[in-house]
Amino acid sequence: MSKLVEIQNLKKYFKTPRGMVHATDDVTFGIEKGKTMGIVGESGCGKSTLGRMLVHLEESTGGQILFNNEDVTQLSGRDMKKFREHAQIIFQDPYSSLDPRYTVEDSIQEPLLISGRYKKQEAMKRTKELMDLVGIAPRLRLSYPHELDGGRRQRVGIARALALDPEFIVCDEPVSALDVSIQAQILNLLKELQREKNLTYMFITHDLSVVKHISDDICVMYLGQLVETSPARELFEKQYHPYTKALLSAIPSTDIDRKMNRIVLKGEITSPIDPKPGCRFAARCNYACEKCYEPQKLTEVSPNHFVSCCRVQEINHI
Repeated sequence: MSKLVEIQNLKKYFKTPRGMVHATDDVTFGIEKGKTMGIVGESGCGKSTLGRMLVHLEESTGGQILFNNEDVTQLSGRDMKKFREHAQIIFQDPYSSLDPRYTVEDSIQEPLLISGRYKKQEAMKRTKELMDLVGIAPRLRLSYPHELDGGRRQRVGIARALALDPEFIVCDEPVSALDVSIQAQILNLLKELQREKNLTYMFITHDLSVVKHISDDICVMYLGQLVETSPARELFEKQYHPYTKALLSAIPSTDIDRKMNRIVLKGEITSPIDPKPGCRFAARCNYACEKCYEPQKLTEVSPNHFVSCCRVQEINHI
């Protein structure tokens, strides 16, 4: 299948008094149209920064973001506005991402009116359609965010993201602030919308049970670098990178044997400020050697399964 989004050697650095923070470094992957790419990793690994760059809420430091084979890092003005109609984002906190002075109706109507594609009456009709699509009762149209629970607030955020019929949506931890029962409702809604509208998602999360449920492919990030990418089902059956193994071993389980085999990471976390070349996980890795401190590259170990580890053959006896 054709790739709707392709990221090539994408970088984002932030200048600080202590040096340059490497939030993302040489990230490369593609997302097929109508599929979901899950991005996982611990807090601070650069997942949200990556998502914000894809919808151009953050300027990239280097690399390319290809959307339908067009490099969006080179767009500006009217072209950028047009691109943003095709690419949207659902934020993590459904309370802070909504204007507290706007009713449900106002929040959903705003992008419709700003786009210039709808007159007031048309925008009101489209708003009702969107509310029905995401499961918001008509009686709530004049409610304010503080009058809604977290699940309904996130439904408003989803309706806003869908307002201009985008092809691609970045879901930045959209269920992490919600109760478990509400999480399931929102995840099922996102999957249903994807089927109906052939949407393409990049789903950012630190919850591995969630990413397993919704993703077709998964990228594992560690301190701004991709360490492993794989089809979702295969990754949960077989992991090759030591960090991915440790990450998946930490999933809560009632299985006593699994608890006994949990991998506990030791060592000091590498600083993201002006990091040296090489694998940033090396300082915490039981298999690290001198070669690990040299530049690494993603290597294909099985069809569509790539790992950034110079010792992958030895560790896994491939």
